[in-house]
Amino acid sequence: MSESLATFTARQLRALTPARVGLGRTGVSLQTGDLLAFQRAHALARDAVHTQLETATLASALAQVSNHAVIQLHSMVQDRTVYLQRPDLGRRLNERSQVTLAHVPPGPWDLALIVADGLSALAVERHAAPVLKDLLPRLEGWHIAPICIVEQGRVAIGDEIGAALGAQLSVMLIGERPGLSAPDSLGAYITWKPQPGRTDAERNCISNIRLEGLSYEQAAAQLSFYLAEARHRRLTGVLLKQESRRIEAD
Repeated sequence: MSESLATFTARQLRALTPARVGLGRTGVSLQTGDLLAFQRAHALARDAVHTQLETATLASALAQVSNHAVIQLHSMVQDRTVYLQRPDLGRRLNERSQVTLAHVPPGPWDLALIVADGLSALAVERHAAPVLKDLLPRLEGWHIAPICIVEQGRVAIGDEIGAALGAQLSVMLIGERPGLSAPDSLGAYITWKPQPGRTDAERNCISNIRLEGLSYEQAAAQLSFYLAEARHRRLTGVLLKQESRRIEAD
C-alpha cells in the first residue's frame, strides 16, 4: 500500500470513530499533538470521576422538565475518596435519607425514577433531564413516584429506594465509568420489583447515552419499550430482551 493511500485510509477511519487509530509517529514516539490530545482526554476522564454533583441545579432542571416533585438523597458515603474505595457504601442510603423516604406518600407507584452521580456527575448533569423530557410523554397514564436524586450513589441503591417507595419498576439514570473518548456517558438500568439483593442479571441496561452516542430520543424509545414489556411480562433482566426489529425513536 502506498504512503498516500495509507494516509487517506487513516483519515477515513478517524472520521468514523473517536478511537485513536492511524496515529502518526516521530521516530519511536507519538507526535506531540496526539500525545497532548491523549493527556487532555485522560484529564477529562479523571475530572468526570472526581467532580461533585450540583444537586440543586439538577433538581431544578428535573422538576422543570417533569413537573414532578424531586427528592434529594445521599448514600452512606461521606466523600468522593470513600466512594471510590467502598462501593458497598454507595449501595445504601444514609439514615437521614431513609427517614426522608419514609415521609413520601405511600404507593403503589408504577415507576420510581432515580438519578445518581455514579462515576460521572458530568453525564448526569448534561443528559438526565433531556432523557426524562423525551421519556415522560411516552408514559402517559403511569403513576410515577417523586423523582429521587442520589449523591454518591451506585446502581444498586435504586433497589432500596424502589422498595421503600413501593414501586413496581425502577429506572436508575447514572453516570458511567468515563473512557478516554467518553467522559459523559449516561447509563439507564431498569429493574422489576426493586428490592435489596437484586443482581445485575435481573436488570436491563441501556448504555452510552450522550450526544455522540445513543440519542435522547433513541434512549427514551428503548426505555419505554423495556418498561412496557417488563410490566406486561412481570420481569426484567436476562429473560427480557429487546426485539431484533429496530425501535423507532418516535
